[in-house]
Amino acid sequence: MKLSEFDYVLPEERIAQTKMQPASASRLLIENHGKLSDKHFYDLPGVLEKGDVLVINETKVATAILKGRKTTGGPVELLLERRIDENTFQARIKGKRPRIGIGVDLDDQMSAQVIAQEDDAFHIRFSRPLTDAWIKEFGALPTPPYIKKNIPEEDYQTRFASRIGSVAAPTAGLHFTDDLLKEIADKGVEIVRICLHITAGTFLPIRIEDFTKHKMHPEQVFISKEAADKINNRTGRIFIVGTTTLKSLESAADEQGRIHPYNEESNLFIYPGYKFRTKPDGFITNFHLPKSSLLLLVSAFAGKERVLNAYRHAIENKYRFYSLGDAMLFLE
Repeated sequence: MKLSEFDYVLPEERIAQTKMQPASASRLLIENHGKLSDKHFYDLPGVLEKGDVLVINETKVATAILKGRKTTGGPVELLLERRIDENTFQARIKGKRPRIGIGVDLDDQMSAQVIAQEDDAFHIRFSRPLTDAWIKEFGALPTPPYIKKNIPEEDYQTRFASRIGSVAAPTAGLHFTDDLLKEIADKGVEIVRICLHITAGTFLPIRIEDFTKHKMHPEQVFISKEAADKINNRTGRIFIVGTTTLKSLESAADEQGRIHPYNEESNLFIYPGYKFRTKPDGFITNFHLPKSSLLLLVSAFAGKERVLNAYRHAIENKYRFYSLGDAMLFLE
């Protein structure tokens, strides 16, 4: 397969610019091996049964954007990805690549220097320890470039976000409200939390037709023994919320599909032809950009034709796309 086979045309007005209020009023396209049903996200409890397990990603988006000026005078925007030590971060730099050694002024008391490059990212050393409190005060929440409006921070965090470390939201989780989560739990569904901290590498464009040669950047995954046990010992089906959650479980699964506790980085790249170990019964995901690694993952799970047929239906029926848009549920 070639990357161009995973392209589609999306009218710009179909890109969601605001979050649905309430979030559970988003539309939900249910795909069951070619049969399509137009529902709403608040209909999800009707699909779930007592004994099922619903696995979610509890990562929280960090205030990871820092704006300043290069010592040469031009503006600069840093996207903090990963802490290396108390003074040093791995970061993405928007715009023209800076030369190694260039300085950055952030405020009267904080400056930084670009000290190394690692693939498309840079190592930035700050003039003093970069505390979480300072980042929260002076940083901004990163949002995708196709969202042109300023949105409230709570619209880009899931209701169950609790572990700070992502540069993007696990967007399939944005549709859940507190009331919907309670309704699901009251039905006897076990809600299991795991964590994958999303990096900007997830969203890097694939630049080659042979997508199998694309390099995925590592992302930190946390799966506790308690979470693994709940998944392995379930009496019902397993439903996965989001591409990051599915990637996490596949990273931690053995050949028999059992999940093991996991606390390390994963650069797993899932694309068509991949053999899933966890074999989910249901997979909830948003609509993703053309030719993206996320669309490849969804196509690996459901098959290219099922996915693209569902996307055609969604476009024709005016679904809202991307991070703040509507959702899909693939049933197996």
